[in-house]
Amino acid sequence: MRPYGLPRAARSRCSRRSQEGEPHSMSSDQQYPYGHGHGYQDPDVAQTWEGQTWDTQYQPAVHPTPHQQPAQPYAVDTAHLPAQGAGVPAGPGSYPLPPEVPYDTPTTYLRPVAPDAAPAPAHGPTHGAAPAHAPAPAHRAASAQGPAAEPAGPGYGTPTTSGHVRLTDAQRARAEGRSPIIDPGMRPAVLTAALGGLLAAGAALGPYGLLVPLVLLQAVTAAGWFRLNGMWPARQGIALAFAGGLTADVALLAAGREHAPAAILGTLGVWVLLVIVLQLRSHAGSDERQYGLMATVASSALAVVAAGYLAAASDAVVVGGLAVAVTIVARALPLPGAATLVVALLASAGAGVAAGGAAGMGAQGALLGLGAGVCALVGHRVAAYDYPSRFVHMTAGVALPLALAAPAVYLLGRALA
Repeated sequence: MRPYGLPRAARSRCSRRSQEGEPHSMSSDQQYPYGHGHGYQDPDVAQTWEGQTWDTQYQPAVHPTPHQQPAQPYAVDTAHLPAQGAGVPAGPGSYPLPPEVPYDTPTTYLRPVAPDAAPAPAHGPTHGAAPAHAPAPAHRAASAQGPAAEPAGPGYGTPTTSGHVRLTDAQRARAEGRSPIIDPGMRPAVLTAALGGLLAAGAALGPYGLLVPLVLLQAVTAAGWFRLNGMWPARQGIALAFAGGLTADVALLAAGREHAPAAILGTLGVWVLLVIVLQLRSHAGSDERQYGLMATVASSALAVVAAGYLAAASDAVVVGGLAVAVTIVARALPLPGAATLVVALLASAGAGVAAGGAAGMGAQGALLGLGAGVCALVGHRVAAYDYPSRFVHMTAGVALPLALAAPAVYLLGRALA
């Protein structure tokens, strides 16, 4: 027992400090171990209480001894393995390692192998070991006979064999720096003529007979304008523009031809306001919203304006539809540019005279046919702008000539009636 004195931890700490030569202070219990000095206390000595805890203030420095080697960061476990086949006898359960094969970067093309070319020796210690792999004789013979087995004559071009996509006419024209105007051609012209003939036949049957080809014209117009502006699929914009055209048709059928301007302009104003509201609610960027707004407003306006065939007189629709059909076909003839333009205008006037004579308009049909032909040529030119694709030709190239001719048919029909 230790009835008096310091605890073991305090004595060890004091002895350690005394060994290291550090000055230390003694508490009141150390100065008066028998309790006789409780009446007096040195003001320079602080009274402390210490328990048996870990001493965290004293950190002894550890110095490496001369015989101690620094620790290696990483030691390879296989460094002490005996080399196989290098003069060391193999054990009963050991096998020789295969020779090292040089790494070759993988490529997508196979290197041709000559028929008498010997395979390159493998690098590294072989010591009588068999090669890891040797080219098969059949593969070598097939590689040698490969170029000779190809049939003579023209084959596929480089874009096909290398996996490149074939260029379209518009891409080739853009790459060569040619004019951005590419005319739709004869096939879209034939489709335009067919649709114009359907409009003329439907107008002869009545308003509801005209409604079927008119709805088809409005649908192709809405889709073709977005495709012409490079926006595809743009389902929401196409559906919105087509719905505007259908709303104008319903308004015209409900209001009658007497109130046609109010029905068309009212529908157009409401639809423009609706398009603006929808674009403001969009979360796209400012530039994208602006492009979408302009394209949707223009497409909706064309679809609504095409409803002018319902507002025009039936005779005017017959003359205008046939005149547009003949004009576009004449414009697609393989003639010089100025010649085809003159031929197309003459054909429109002639078709107007012929259709006007059959419809009872007489010579006034020539003026109506000429006006409709001029508007159709404008739409044909718009559909040919900015390197259009074949899909643009089959949509905008078919619908725009007839859609732009609708106001001329309505106005000239009322003026000449």
